[in-house]
Amino acid sequence: MPAAEIALKPKAATKSKREHLLQVAINLFNEHGFHATGVDRVMAAAKMSKKTIYNYFRSKDELILAALRYHDSVFRNEFMSQVERASADPMARLLALFDTAEEWFRSPNFYGCIFINATGEFSQADSPIRQVCRDFKRMMHGFIFDQCRQIAVAQPERLAAQLALVFEGAIATAQVSGADAAADTAREVARTVIGAALEPSAGAGRPTSVN
Repeated sequence: MPAAEIALKPKAATKSKREHLLQVAINLFNEHGFHATGVDRVMAAAKMSKKTIYNYFRSKDELILAALRYHDSVFRNEFMSQVERASADPMARLLALFDTAEEWFRSPNFYGCIFINATGEFSQADSPIRQVCRDFKRMMHGFIFDQCRQIAVAQPERLAAQLALVFEGAIATAQVSGADAAADTAREVARTVIGAALEPSAGAGRPTSVN
């Protein structure tokens, strides 16, 4: 299960105070939102003094930025690694995106994508927080594109954009409706999209539909 998007758990006794603070902050922001989670709440949950927190971060916005960047690295490493472990075949990996997402959606600590949630709370187009969210989405799209360009499709960029949109739609549907079945529906849509994108002349033995 991609633990990065659910409740981040302590890794080991060697975890730094800063990392502990970021993990606690992410869990609170995920569950309660950014504006609704004050520094005092983070301080109490992390069992740190306000002075200690401000030794690491000069403002709440700095804490949010650092927490999102930390979450970005942990989530992408865990999520992508799980997808890559599912198969060495890039087409199978594209479908494994939705298998991994399904586990995430079924988690009791699923609150949607924290980057989408952050974008909704910080509306300024030039906000550094929104930029971190854009960077995360761009890197996730890049991962999908890397798989698409390894299969016989004429327009891997177009396929990657389509699958990324299906993936994001599944997240939003699961969050709003509480339906973990959103991953099943998205997987079926992905199969159809991939099948339509395959080149008829991709070569002997290349299927024209996705199993």
